[in-house]
Amino acid sequence: MATDFQRRKISGVFGAMDADDDGYLTESDFRALTSRWLELRGTDGSTPEGEKLAAIMMGWWAALLDASDRDRDGKVTLDEVLDVVDALPKMPGAVTGTADVMFEAVDENGDGAITADEYHRLIAAWNGVDTPTEDVFAHLDLDGDGRLSRAEFTGHWYEFWAGDDPAAPGSWVFGRV
Repeated sequence: MATDFQRRKISGVFGAMDADDDGYLTESDFRALTSRWLELRGTDGSTPEGEKLAAIMMGWWAALLDASDRDRDGKVTLDEVLDVVDALPKMPGAVTGTADVMFEAVDENGDGAITADEYHRLIAAWNGVDTPTEDVFAHLDLDGDGRLSRAEFTGHWYEFWAGDDPAAPGSWVFGRV
């Protein structure tokens, strides 16, 4: 069963993804998230970059739906997501696999690192509003080089989704909790 801290951090991400604020995640919510992200990048789904980003986000939706939607109604509730979160510590490969795919989405220029600007756009796309991220990025950048390596990002992603430590830097992947 999810702890209060896990519920708080997952609720924040869930609320940001629930574009129509109906209390469910649906395919249309992920399409809205994809559209926000494409708009922030100044592209659309017809470009190679846009096609890749749309495929990543809609692939994430398909995986979430498959893992979470117990009643197979095409909608995912917060409680269904939290049930999956409870199981994630026992399946680290699933979490790190998602991290790899998300890293590809965030690393806009494909240089193998996420810059502060790339991270800022991730948070703005996710939240749907411009959000200050300088202090959060500094907290995540463990070696202080101004970039998140794939290993740093993967560790943080795992800690966010499968962890329960409020002091862990990964708890801040989507901003302060």
